[in-house]
Amino acid sequence: MKRIYMDYNATTPLLPEVLDAMRPYFSENFSNPASAYQSAQVARNAVEEARIKIAQILNADSSEEIYFTSCGTESNNIVIKGVAFENWDKKGKIITTSIEHKAVLQPFEWLGRYGFEPVFLPVDKYGILNPDEIRKAIDKNTILVSVMWANNEVGTIQPIEEIARICKEYEVPFHTDAVQVGGKLKIDLKEMPVDFLSLSAHKFYGPKGVGVLYARKKARFQPLIHGGEHERKKRAGTLNTPGIVGCAKALEITTKEMELENKRLWHLSEKLINGVLERIPIAIFDGHREKRLANTVHLSFRGVEGESILLSLDLKGVEISSGSACSSADLQISHVLKAMNCDPIAAQGATRFSLGKYNTEDDIDYVLEILPPIIERLKTLSVL
Repeated sequence: MKRIYMDYNATTPLLPEVLDAMRPYFSENFSNPASAYQSAQVARNAVEEARIKIAQILNADSSEEIYFTSCGTESNNIVIKGVAFENWDKKGKIITTSIEHKAVLQPFEWLGRYGFEPVFLPVDKYGILNPDEIRKAIDKNTILVSVMWANNEVGTIQPIEEIARICKEYEVPFHTDAVQVGGKLKIDLKEMPVDFLSLSAHKFYGPKGVGVLYARKKARFQPLIHGGEHERKKRAGTLNTPGIVGCAKALEITTKEMELENKRLWHLSEKLINGVLERIPIAIFDGHREKRLANTVHLSFRGVEGESILLSLDLKGVEISSGSACSSADLQISHVLKAMNCDPIAAQGATRFSLGKYNTEDDIDYVLEILPPIIERLKTLSVL
């Protein structure tokens, strides 16, 4: 059976060109880039070339503003906790939204146990934050604002530039979790006054285990990991040379192909949305039809469990993500859908189709063929 992968927001396959770029640094040029001898200099040069390339792609002022981490989650934690540690004596207010990834929400909650004041701002029914909420929440005790650029579940794109300019006006450091944006939307850090930005290579056809943290030169934060002089004393640990090389190559390729690929994916995603809504009366589109990532389609099916839909599609060779988390005792709906005030019964049937480079028109046609009978069968079996 042919497998059709439609979960690109979870992770992406490694591009062949990326693997080719990485290959020499697994065996031939394997030295630790922190060492002093000649072979180590080869590895170190590869790391620094990757750093420069990423800075150029993001239009950062300097390659010195690019730090390498293990993933987007670590990058987020470094910023949130690092800024908090910088302000540990006075504590202060930290502001985010109610629809962030857990890699932001949980550090905020953790800091709340140590005297900081976490604020979780509401969003509208589309999952969009009104920038005025930021303006109302900021005060003289605010030490950080963190708002994701695009939501990983429903694909909604936030008004990041406006939010960043409000933070700059109040001289409050601003961080954006841009993990879902890398290789999908243009990032220009000279145009946008962002102080911190997080990326993860495996979201844009790069290797797993490599993250990027952009930190503006004057942005102050404490390191989380100690044990060496790596990354200008901000993140100790031996650098993942092949991963870093692959990260830069993947970001270069996806950025170059972004405009055409977004047009292609927008066509496919609109075909999927319209086809499902026409064929399945209980289907509901979640999020914003225009202000969303081109590849992301979030659909809920009222009266049907999302996990059952996922498993049924998997048996037919289609791999997607469910918007609910099943446990033996309960079926919890996503915190994102709760924040958007979605119908709780419909939200139990949440699904996410996130498309990518290897999806085709035939894939969409196949989903539109098999999904209606699956929903019809599950509707008759559902306890909802």
